[in-house]
Amino acid sequence: MQLDKNALDVFVTVAETRNFRVAAERLGVTRPAISQALRRLEDRLNISLMRRTTRSISLTEAGERLYADVAPAMLQLNRAVSDITELAGEPRGQLRLAISSIAERIIGGELLASFIERYPQVELDITVTDDEFDIVAQGYDAGVRLGEIIAQDMIAVPVSSRQRQVTVAAPCYLARYGTPQHPNELIQHRCIGWRKGPGLSPYRWEFAENGREFDVAVNPQLTTNDMGVMIRTACAGGGITFGMEETFRSYIDRGELVTLLDAWLPTFAGFYLYFPSRKNLAAKLRALIDHVKM
Repeated sequence: MQLDKNALDVFVTVAETRNFRVAAERLGVTRPAISQALRRLEDRLNISLMRRTTRSISLTEAGERLYADVAPAMLQLNRAVSDITELAGEPRGQLRLAISSIAERIIGGELLASFIERYPQVELDITVTDDEFDIVAQGYDAGVRLGEIIAQDMIAVPVSSRQRQVTVAAPCYLARYGTPQHPNELIQHRCIGWRKGPGLSPYRWEFAENGREFDVAVNPQLTTNDMGVMIRTACAGGGITFGMEETFRSYIDRGELVTLLDAWLPTFAGFYLYFPSRKNLAAKLRALIDHVKM
């Protein structure tokens, strides 16, 4: 029995996204086209692959088995076709990247502008997110994160110099409340903390002393997942905050914020572009890797 490759593409995309609208956007078609392709596939196989309600989509047992067998093959087939197509000319096609919010400031701007100018046939689709997920399963070509949180089975290419997290506060706050002399004194100060999402614990501030790493669980009076809120509140004298030095650099240079506790804040390996394998590496991703190494 011969099956329509496009229908299988639709099935795999819907199985991964569990959402007709998202699947349609990813494939560049309409929602009715998604529905019609799935109906044709089910009619061809004479079996139901998905349970559809107004609120959710789930796979039947047959759908689960088909997805497990077909998804890896479709990924390999699409990569092979993409690679062969790109051999005929310059890198082209969509390149989907998942970038952590703190990395966006490092690789954004000039690097991305120069890349899209050099490779006009490559369309960059960048999602800035701090969620941790399998980039392959979610349909991304690569991601950019700190090296320490990248899975060991990924290939990682450095895209930044060594980085450092810093503790900062406005001069007016320090004039009023004093300057902590050791990280442990932070628990006595008004702090501005960051958390990844609602209901999660605030990020613990990390330090090192005599080669020994330790963290301090400050009790933030203000906690947010938005770096802009942290910066504006700190600049207004609202308290001490903590984050990547590059994030605060312009404010430090202007004297709006000053660094504290520098002796306890060592540098560490920075950001990496990571992807699953060099095998069948698409030309558009090879172009990005070569570009960030320049």
